[in-house]
Amino acid sequence: MTAVAVDEPPPIARDGRPHAIRTEDLGVKYDLRFTKKTTISRSLGDILGRGSKKDFWALKGVSLKVVHGESLAVIGPNGAGKSTLLQVLAGIIKPSAGVVDVRGHVSGLLTLGAGFDTELSGRDNILLGGAFLGLDDHVTRELMPSIVEYADLGEFIDTPLKTYSSGMRARLGFAIATSVNPDILLLDEVLATGDATFREKSKARVIEIVKAAKAVVLVTHDMSWVTEYCNRAILIEHGRVVAEGEPADVVELHRVHTEEAKAAKLAAAKAAGLDSAVIAPR
Repeated sequence: MTAVAVDEPPPIARDGRPHAIRTEDLGVKYDLRFTKKTTISRSLGDILGRGSKKDFWALKGVSLKVVHGESLAVIGPNGAGKSTLLQVLAGIIKPSAGVVDVRGHVSGLLTLGAGFDTELSGRDNILLGGAFLGLDDHVTRELMPSIVEYADLGEFIDTPLKTYSSGMRARLGFAIATSVNPDILLLDEVLATGDATFREKSKARVIEIVKAAKAVVLVTHDMSWVTEYCNRAILIEHGRVVAEGEPADVVELHRVHTEEAKAAKLAAAKAAGLDSAVIAPR
């Protein structure tokens, strides 16, 4: 396979463009009383009002708009609520508050191998993936040759998925997710698994989707992808959007906040008399 030439994502003039995604004051709340470690007696006590209520807002007050032709990067520290936001946009999680308006056919690759059956072959998993996307079986079979060609798995396409590497699964999943030319493509940190050639190939495909006046939302920790892939970015911290704008500017703010957080943790470790070499934040 030869390397694929990749153009830069197009700049966006947002005024007057129809939106593909819009959220207003979006919130997702979890009740921390009900966890795997919660006992039956404690749960009954909480229900009867004898326990303290512990709510955790994974997202709160999130308002954003993604217009057609836009590729939006969602960045932030671990646990900030990035993946939760994508799951809300995909319709997997129902929000606890606010408004979500998603217009168009949505295709997503939110978790590597989600919906795959490791005992089935790559071809059979394409049929399974098509069913998850809501495609009729005959439509998926018509798309099969192009999906197989794009995934470029060779003879592995007819072997069980359990023999695949994580990169091979990513290639198959991406090929399925983008085969239907979706109006909205949601990606959650899955493309970083592929090899360099496939990363360039998938990058070119995402930019094709954007240029076709569609919308892409990408969650990633790879800042080079943000600045090269996307034409807008948001920074989420503690479930809230703290910055929105040009990718390079948002990435720089994220870098500053990350360094500040590391310095604060290191100072706290030193104050507690801990070995900074062991406690050094990652």
